[in-house]
Amino acid sequence: MPREFSRPQRVSEQLQRELALLIQRELKDPRLGMVTVAAVDVSRDLAYATVYVTFLGKDTEEEIKSALKVLQGAGGFLRTALGKALRMRQVPHLKFKFDEAQAQGRTMTALIEQARKRDAN
Repeated sequence: MPREFSRPQRVSEQLQRELALLIQRELKDPRLGMVTVAAVDVSRDLAYATVYVTFLGKDTEEEIKSALKVLQGAGGFLRTALGKALRMRQVPHLKFKFDEAQAQGRTMTALIEQARKRDAN
């Protein structure tokens, strides 16, 4: 009987939960602010993970790049903490990227609202 979820999917979900907790509780850098781990994509061999994050209140590209740099710098600490929490033989290398989907969603919602108002008049 085939499994419902593949191992990379299960690992990515667990990594997302653990990273969200670790970033919230352990990283105290003021340049980060509020960080949301939107998704984690893990390679098939579980060696690499791309972590998609969003930042509350960081709208400029410079602020986002600064926060991503902080997260990338804390990658070693996060990998060590993940290794202890998950007890995996090999913890994936973490690469952080800004998730632009939410920003695009807000833009689309604003455009839809503008169109609705225009149609109502």
